[in-house]
Amino acid sequence: MSESALSQRLAQLGKALGEREAEHREAVEEAWRQAQALRSEVAEALAAFSAAAARAGASQLAVKLGETRTDDKHLRAVEFDLTRGRHRAIVTVKSRGDVTLVGPFHAGKTEGPCKSFPYDAREELHNALGDFLEKFLAEAATP
Repeated sequence: MSESALSQRLAQLGKALGEREAEHREAVEEAWRQAQALRSEVAEALAAFSAAAARAGASQLAVKLGETRTDDKHLRAVEFDLTRGRHRAIVTVKSRGDVTLVGPFHAGKTEGPCKSFPYDAREELHNALGDFLEKFLAEAATP
C-alpha cells in the first residue's frame, strides 16, 4: 500500500519542521522540567489551601490545577493553569529561560497582567509566585 500524495507532502513538511525544531530540543526539555517542578510546588500549596478552606467550612473554594502541556501560544514553551469558575491564571515556562505568570483574569477576557522571571531568579520567582497565587485565590473566592 503506497502513501497518498497528500501523506507524502505532509511527511516532507513534518521532516522539515522537525529538523528545524530539533535544535531547540534541549531547551524545550528544560522548560518541561522547570514547569513540572513549579506545578508540583503549586499543587502542594493548593492542597494546603483547599484543606484549610474545607476545614473552615468552604470546600467550594477548591481550585482546579491543569496538567502541564505545550503552551497555547508559544511552540517552544510549556504551561499549566489554575481555574475556579471563570477565574483563571497561567504559569508559562519558556525555553529561552524564563517563567511568566499570567493573570489572574476572567476566562474569555484579555489575559494579563504578566510578570516574567529568569529560571535562575528562584527567590524572586517564588516570592512573586506566592503573590500571584494569593491574588488569584482571593479573586477566585470573591462572590
